[in-house]
Amino acid sequence: MQVDTKDIVATIAYLMGVRKSAWEKQYAENCPTLLQELDEKKESRIIRSLCKIRTTLMQKFKHTDQQLRFEMKNLDTLPEWYDVGDIRQLMRWEIPVILVNKRAQDYMTHINDLIAKHIDNCKSLFPEWMKWEYIRDLFVIPKYTNPTIMKHEFAKYMEKIQMYPYQVYMHWKPQDLGNIFYSDGKFLGVLYDMHGDYFDDRSKFRDAAEETKNDIYDFINRSYRTVLVVDCENSDVYKLYSVLKNLNSDEISKIGKIILYDDHHTTNGWDYLEKVISIPVEHIEVDRVTENKSLVDIKVATGVCQEFYRNDVSSFILLSSDSDYWGLISSLPEAEFLVMYEYAKCGHAIQEKFAEHEILNCSIDDFCTGNIEDLKRIVLINELRSYLPDILKYNGKELAVQLFELARIEASESEITNFYNRYIKTLRLKIDNDGNFSIEVNY
Repeated sequence: MQVDTKDIVATIAYLMGVRKSAWEKQYAENCPTLLQELDEKKESRIIRSLCKIRTTLMQKFKHTDQQLRFEMKNLDTLPEWYDVGDIRQLMRWEIPVILVNKRAQDYMTHINDLIAKHIDNCKSLFPEWMKWEYIRDLFVIPKYTNPTIMKHEFAKYMEKIQMYPYQVYMHWKPQDLGNIFYSDGKFLGVLYDMHGDYFDDRSKFRDAAEETKNDIYDFINRSYRTVLVVDCENSDVYKLYSVLKNLNSDEISKIGKIILYDDHHTTNGWDYLEKVISIPVEHIEVDRVTENKSLVDIKVATGVCQEFYRNDVSSFILLSSDSDYWGLISSLPEAEFLVMYEYAKCGHAIQEKFAEHEILNCSIDDFCTGNIEDLKRIVLINELRSYLPDILKYNGKELAVQLFELARIEASESEITNFYNRYIKTLRLKIDNDGNFSIEVNY
C-alpha cells in the first residue's frame, strides 16, 4: 500500500500564504519539520509575505484604496487587514514594499513586480524534475502592468474565490476540482494539465504506507544490533536511498552500519551513498576470479555469517531480490531478517517462502523517489567532471543523455533537459593565477 506525499504542495501552500493554522492541520503530520525549515529561509519568507499582501489587496482592494486616498493610511497602518509583522520584516530585508502617496492600483503593480523579481530565488525549494516554469506561472501574472489584465484577474478571483485553495490568490484558471493543495499527486496532475502536459511518474509522489514504515521501525527497535546488507548487483542505489530518505531519521540511525557488497560492473552511485546519509557505510569491492562470474552473492552470505557469529549482530536488513539468499536465511534460524526487494526482480516463489516462514519483507519500489535529487546530482556531476578535459569532443545534449545512462538513472526527457540547462550549458572556463585553464561546473 502506498500514500501520496505532500512535501511539494505544502511548500506551494506556504509560499502562497495559506494561514499557518490551516497549513499545520493539513500538512504538519506528513511534513513535521517543513514549516520551520521554510520559516528559516529568507527567500521563502519573502514570497510568502508578498503573496499574503497581494491576496489581501485583492480581497480589500476598494477599502484599501479608500484608506490610502482619504484617511492618509498605508499598508503598515492597517493591521486589521495586513500583517504588519510581515511588512516590517520585508522592510528590514530592504524589500521596498511601502509606497508613498500611491493608490491601491499602484500597490498591485508594485507587489506583482516584487513577486516577479524574487520568485526565482525559490527554485531550489523544489526538485529538479519539476518544471519550474509551471510553478513560476502560479505566482507571476503575465503582463501584470496592463490594467485590463489586472481587472480581469481581480474579477475572476472575486467571482470564483471559493475555487481558489484556501481562498489565497494564485494565477490559474479556476476550476471546481476540490482542494488541489490536498496532495502532491493531485496538485501535479492539475499543474501539468494547466499547461497541456501530463505528469505520469507516480514514484515521484507515492510513498510507502505508515504501516510498512512502522514494521521497519519495530524490526530495528526489537533488535540487539542491526546492519543493512546490500547486494549491489541486484539492487538500485537510488531506490535504496529513497527508502532511507523517507524513513524517520531517528529510527534508522539505530542501524549500526550499511555493508555494500559491490562489483565493478555496477553503477558508480554506490561510491557516493555515504556522502548523503549519516549511517556508517562499509563498501566492499568484490573482485572476480574470472570475468564472467560474480562472487558478490557468496561474499554476502559469508559476510552475514561473520557479522552474526563474530560481531553479535542479531538482525539483518537484506537488500536483494535474488531468491538464492533463501539458502542464507534458512541456514541462520536464530537471526532475524527483513528482506527488501524490487517487484520486477522478485519472483512469486520467494515471496511465498517469506509468507510461509513469516519473514518480514517490503518492496523498495513503494518508497517515494521525488526527494532524492541530492544523490542523483552528486553522481551526475562527478560523471560530468570526468568528461571535462575532453568536453569539446562531445555534443552537450548527447552527453547529458549519456551521463544518465552511465549513472543508471531512469529519467524523463524533461529531467535530462533540466540537467543539461543547469549544469552543461553553464560550464565556465576558468584561469588560475599561473595562467592555467580549467573548466568549472556551476554546482
